[in-house]
Amino acid sequence: MAPSLRRLIGPGALALLPALALAPAIATAQEPAAPPASPAEAPDANLPRASPRYDLERIEIQGNVRTLDRIVLRYVPFRPGTVLSADDPELELLRYRLLGTGFFRAVTLSLKRGSRRGAVVLRIEVQERNTVVLQDLWLGLSATADDQGKTRPLSAYGGADVAETNLLGTGITLGGAFVVADGQLGTRLRFLDPAFLGTSWMAHTTLLYSSAREFYGNRQVRYDDPFSGAEKVEDFAIAKYSRTGGFLGLGRDLSVSSQLWVDYRFERISAQLPLAASHLRGGEREPLEFDLTPGTSYLSSLRATFVHDTRDTPTLPTRGWHLILAADTSLAPFGSGYPYEKLQVRASRWWSLPRNHVARLELFAGAIGGDAPIFEKFYVADFSDLLPDRVLDLNFDRRPAPNFFKTAISELRTGEYAARLQGEYRIPLYRSRRAIYGVDLFGSAGLYALASRRDLSDPARTFSGLARVPLDFTFNVGLRMDTKAGGFLFAFANILGFVPAFRGSP
Repeated sequence: MAPSLRRLIGPGALALLPALALAPAIATAQEPAAPPASPAEAPDANLPRASPRYDLERIEIQGNVRTLDRIVLRYVPFRPGTVLSADDPELELLRYRLLGTGFFRAVTLSLKRGSRRGAVVLRIEVQERNTVVLQDLWLGLSATADDQGKTRPLSAYGGADVAETNLLGTGITLGGAFVVADGQLGTRLRFLDPAFLGTSWMAHTTLLYSSAREFYGNRQVRYDDPFSGAEKVEDFAIAKYSRTGGFLGLGRDLSVSSQLWVDYRFERISAQLPLAASHLRGGEREPLEFDLTPGTSYLSSLRATFVHDTRDTPTLPTRGWHLILAADTSLAPFGSGYPYEKLQVRASRWWSLPRNHVARLELFAGAIGGDAPIFEKFYVADFSDLLPDRVLDLNFDRRPAPNFFKTAISELRTGEYAARLQGEYRIPLYRSRRAIYGVDLFGSAGLYALASRRDLSDPARTFSGLARVPLDFTFNVGLRMDTKAGGFLFAFANILGFVPAFRGSP
């Protein structure tokens, strides 16, 4: 049985990847010797010496066969006349910002003597890489159910995301993605221009279509069939829906390592739901909420996203930070039938350790207010590595969360509040300059919590004390790879999730 294979992160114009030490070569003009300082004027030997500062005369770019000079310069925060020093932190960030575009395999920065005293030339040497890349690859197994709610054995899902990330050397990205599963289909088409209309603004748009199914209920589910109206008792209640729409957005650099994006989103949703449904929650029968409007409805929302990225490389980082803050709000005046707000924060930190080992710590927290549609809720599969991740917003698996701690997490599939704290340790196995640049063995473990408003106000009554807190444990093990086609994650936790010994207690 093949482990799940998933693309980790693809190079792209949105990635901001700074922060490794840079040692530029600087040729300086001869300065006249200063007279020796008197004892009273002698500098304190314990104070750090200020690095000499120079005027930037011009910028030279070498090695860019396909990529236009103006596209490279779009990422450079310096202009002729800028005052630079050899240890300027902006130089450190610039190198990894250029690597983060995905256009280049290697980037070297150096300062050389200019045509006049006190002036320097910034030389940027690049090695271009293949920019037709496999942004994502999804292959895995899931446990599902048929349209009547009867459980089915294992089924496979798969898909891919392919993009040209530097179209004709202009930096423009054109890409498409699809995923196919049992009774489900998701597609995406996207466009990104990092220098929209020749300005410093970035623009992107995405078109989407999804034909999806959701699984509802814990046990002894009863529902009224939408066609016959007859009551049925099955393992699950099934809701089928489709989504058609997309979003467009504008972004701008706040600094060499930070960006701000604002996106507008509009979708048409068509849902086919059971007339009514109920299930057993904590031993008591309760109605099921589908979090979708029957028939046709619309979603209109606005999102603001702040990104701060100081990683030294996009795929196998060894140091730095990656921070994402996102806030969504629905827009009722523009036709939204789902009034809600959503806040999310994700922060990751990497540390270099002896023998080139790497440690990472990641924190996620999110909250939703109002009535968000089901696909905007937090899913337990987003936080437990033992369940298949959602792909293009599609949920493939009917199983509840593993329950190692015997808590109320077993009653949940989605929620309005979520948090996870996870650590990871990486050991390098292979390094090369050829098609496969690096392979690392990794292991990760963490704690996560998921809750709905109902769980906070009225916990399931079969649990007491700390067991009412919907908290559980997750772990993973596998390989992280950096290749000519992008970065990949080859993980085994999804397969281990089918082994009873790794499922915890129901």
